[in-house]
Amino acid sequence: MNRCFLLFFVLLAVSCSENATGISSKNADSAKIIESINVVRTKFNDSIRILNQRNIWGDLSGRKTLTFTDDFVTFKGNVDFIKVDRDQYDVMGKAVSGKNKVSLSGVIRRVSDKHLNFEGRISQVINGKKFVRTRRTTFMDEGKGKFWRLQNKVNGEGFVEYIDIYY
Repeated sequence: MNRCFLLFFVLLAVSCSENATGISSKNADSAKIIESINVVRTKFNDSIRILNQRNIWGDLSGRKTLTFTDDFVTFKGNVDFIKVDRDQYDVMGKAVSGKNKVSLSGVIRRVSDKHLNFEGRISQVINGKKFVRTRRTTFMDEGKGKFWRLQNKVNGEGFVEYIDIYY
């Protein structure tokens, strides 16, 4: 009788350990399948993310020429375009000539081949007079050359001035 109980416990222990091992291997197989599905999903999502960050209108990253012109003064400098999103750039630059200066900082979003929407700050000191533009505005290619011209052309005193970004 003691031998029967002993034999029963040995069989029970062996059968339980085999089932436990079988369950673990099934879980491991499921984990491998789930992991492989996650890898494929990640690659697919990354490819979509890359496609969504491609520019529609071409890349403007880099340094461009910035010019200021009015009836009395003409000078130029540089503006840097740093890509932050699809067709969107952080811009910062200035043009200086003696005591005259124009500085530009903000965000430009290219919305068409000819239009750049600007949101930020354009500050200038021309002949000792300060003027700051902070409203949303547009730079547009008017077909007069290889540049985008600020469409808000009238300064605080009512005079027309041209701020251009060359491409």
